Amino acid sequence: MLELRPNCECCDKDLPPDADDAMICTYECTFCRQCVDEVLRNVCPNCGGGLVSRPIRPKLARREGVSLNHHPASTGRVHIKYSREEIAEFAQQYEHILPKDR
Repeated sequence: MLELRPNCECCDKDLPPDADDAMICTYECTFCRQCVDEVLRNVCPNCGGGLVSRPIRPKLARREGVSLNHHPASTGRVHIKYSREEIAEFAQQYEHILPKDR
């Protein structure tokens, strides 16, 4: 089950389950689109992979047991452990490589 983290791990912006600017990597690291574009350069600072739009979990169960009510978003806030300088240096190494080739 995809963990819907409640915040951008870079700037701590709230990202509710229906946020259309939430981005994730394959390990579910979560960032806002602005940080992905302006700070991270589409390079996850944790794994080096690319980031894509996080899916929005349906609020209503259109199939039995499958909805945000049945599988709520996480409430645990997560923050990256790297400084802005470390993030910039890491992103510079990999931003020129397409995510599918990293």
